[in-house]
Amino acid sequence: MRADVRKVADGIHLVHGSNTNWVILTEGDEVTLVDTGYPGDREQVLASLEAVGSSPEAVAAVLITHAHNDHLGSAEYLRSTYGTPVYLHEAEVPHARREFLHQVTVGQVLKNSWRPGVLPWSLHAIRSGGTAHVPVAAPEAFPAAGALDLPGRPVPVHTPGHTDGHTAFHLPDAGVVIPGDALATGHPTSRIQGPQLLPDMFHHERARAVASLDVLAALDGDLILPGHGPVHRGPVREAALQAKERAL
Repeated sequence: MRADVRKVADGIHLVHGSNTNWVILTEGDEVTLVDTGYPGDREQVLASLEAVGSSPEAVAAVLITHAHNDHLGSAEYLRSTYGTPVYLHEAEVPHARREFLHQVTVGQVLKNSWRPGVLPWSLHAIRSGGTAHVPVAAPEAFPAAGALDLPGRPVPVHTPGHTDGHTAFHLPDAGVVIPGDALATGHPTSRIQGPQLLPDMFHHERARAVASLDVLAALDGDLILPGHGPVHRGPVREAALQAKERAL
């Protein structure tokens, strides 16, 4: 299955993988890749780079919103094969090295298996490498505060709760927010469509995840490129507050 690559603004593409999205930011001959899907999505990641006229050799950096397998999947492959730096929040660096794992457990999934969509999602996750061991050998903390000197000039925004070091990325000039899993617009295990938190079992600390919606609400923008679900067009503030209202 090929990835669904959609141009959402100049130099900005949202890619729908098997069950997770990633974002490609292009500038000249270089790109920034935000997240990398499941381990099983690798061919789709490479094909999506080709689809925007790029290549893995042109990836200036991989930015990871958080170190769950469905976002971290090909990060180490790109780092070890092409020398691509992999950047995360400093609190997420040891998570990427797999010194610990803040990820939904098999037991939690089984407890929630009665919920609509959970069993099909879990089977897909297992087939796609959701339980594989995919540490990044040498992840790095963001090199500076503020906008990163990379294509798209993304600004990291700490949004803890889903994991301790979860980070959204803000592109203020383009009015774009890439919230990772701090804000979704759909998920196979959710019956809700539109702005929302992921179901409770996915969050390391749900209360902090809810609080991080206020952080997102403070960002200027009208285009949301989530880790799960379709693109959302409209004020980021309204979307984040809608998700918070649904979560409370």
